[in-house]
Amino acid sequence: MSLTIRSARPGDAPLVLQFVRELAEYEKLSHECEATEAMIGAALLGAHRRVFCDIAEWDGEPAGNAIWFLNFSTFTGRPGIYLEDIFVRPAFRGRGIGKGLMVHLAKRCVAEGWTRFEWAVLDWNAPSIEFYKSIGAELRTEWTICRVSGAALKRLADGG
Repeated sequence: MSLTIRSARPGDAPLVLQFVRELAEYEKLSHECEATEAMIGAALLGAHRRVFCDIAEWDGEPAGNAIWFLNFSTFTGRPGIYLEDIFVRPAFRGRGIGKGLMVHLAKRCVAEGWTRFEWAVLDWNAPSIEFYKSIGAELRTEWTICRVSGAALKRLADGG
């Protein structure tokens, strides 16, 4: 049994979208999942790519993925990785795949001289919180995520 991690490549958009939908279902957020294969393909493999995806395969079978992008720390003056999604299919959990993806991204940060590896976790997701703590993550409870979307985003864009 072996784990392989590779970058998303042309033709992977349907698989990545399936992972996104499975994660949305797990997080009870399927109603917010608007992405299409075309959108995923353009974001991950288009001419102006700003989002990256690593796919974990267990013995050649798609087992999970990590979707990430670069952020920037003004304090350190360098970029870092912001992990938007990490997902391992239930049938593959407990095999070290999630940790493998996290190690893979941490190595990328170190190799590139990037200073941070950050992500958010839902406060009810105790298994993930414990996993993140076990790999050395510091939960930054003094920070609150802010989001403007939908009608509020339109209003703000219109000046209000």
